[in-house]
Amino acid sequence: MSKSNSLFTPVLIAGCIIILISFAVRSSFGLFQIPISAEFNWLRADFSLAIAIQNLFWGIGQPIFGAIAEKYGDKKAIFLGAVTYAVGLVLSSYAITPGQHQFLEILVGFGIAGTGFGVILAVVGRAASDKHRSLALGIATAAGSAGQIVGPPVAQALLHAMPWQSVFIVFAGIIMLMLLVLYFMKVPKPTEPATQDESLGQVVVKAIQDPTFIFIFLGFFSCGYQLAFITAHFPAFITEMCSAVSPGSIIQSLGITSTSTLGAVAISLIGIANIGGTLAAGWLGNKYSRKYLLAGIYLLRTIVAALFILNPITPESVVIFSILMGALWLATVPLTAGLVGQIYGIRYMGTLYGLVFFSHQFGGFLGVWLGGAMYDLYGNYNLVWWIGVGVGAFSALIHLPVKEMPWAQRQSQLAAA
Repeated sequence: MSKSNSLFTPVLIAGCIIILISFAVRSSFGLFQIPISAEFNWLRADFSLAIAIQNLFWGIGQPIFGAIAEKYGDKKAIFLGAVTYAVGLVLSSYAITPGQHQFLEILVGFGIAGTGFGVILAVVGRAASDKHRSLALGIATAAGSAGQIVGPPVAQALLHAMPWQSVFIVFAGIIMLMLLVLYFMKVPKPTEPATQDESLGQVVVKAIQDPTFIFIFLGFFSCGYQLAFITAHFPAFITEMCSAVSPGSIIQSLGITSTSTLGAVAISLIGIANIGGTLAAGWLGNKYSRKYLLAGIYLLRTIVAALFILNPITPESVVIFSILMGALWLATVPLTAGLVGQIYGIRYMGTLYGLVFFSHQFGGFLGVWLGGAMYDLYGNYNLVWWIGVGVGAFSALIHLPVKEMPWAQRQSQLAAA
């Protein structure tokens, strides 16, 4: 399949479907925290550690699946990811101890890696023309938000109709449906003059020796911390710490009568707002400096999170926070992926972005695990929120010294100097 001047290529459409399904399931895990913990009388930290491990191995698996895609083919990597994801869900439905659940989340994490941003965005980026690449990455990322809109309400409805174990089985079947569009996920590997004679290992070594790559790597940490913490803990946080929905209020008029329902709706609101935010980020990335856009997004996240936790937690403040944070939610992904491709080329973008994404997922691991651990210790999430505010401010600053000039061009200038 050759590169097309059209924005909406079969690769982009298929990639959006895969990411949508993958993220619909992944974004619903926070809703299982209370029913699973209650059934087995687990500590909050037990389930949180399982989701934290999922995030960590998603990060570990991302460069691995990126390398598999670049060495053996995109479709084989995605197929392996989907099967691993489904098997992990099925086996998790039989877990009855924290250790079993935590171990099996390794498979789920690897499955998300094989069907998530690292592999899919690399294929979409290669298939898109230079003119449309940033927006195409934004559209594919926004598909993850669409999954986030669909996933939690579906999970909530299924949990009302069947045990959580059965919901995991249903989700495994849904994951396997993504293989129906796998045929379209193929695009020729590029032959870029700067890297065509270099191996993957050589390119990776050069990248990790570049301070700019390290700045991008460190900056993505807070994104993972904030997103994973909110995805895993926000429904429970709202259920337990938000004031009750007032009779006759605007919130109740929307059909929200309890804080548990509000928790599921909040995750969906984040996803709805994020579609617009991510598309805007992809569009702006074609026109303006990506590093300054990233710094601005992290700064706004820091302000929004600080204002939310400083004020009383009410249904109205939850809705406002969800919309504002949602607009900034995955807006960092097309900009970060685009920045990696812009600087280091798109031939090995999957692996290089996968390495950067490990930082994101290590942040996610800490955000989810600390959320559970601090809740069990203090009975609230306040300290975890403030750590998120601090790392958000750090990310805003660390992107400022990034050099956006392509690596090959910088090397040519240094050689000529």
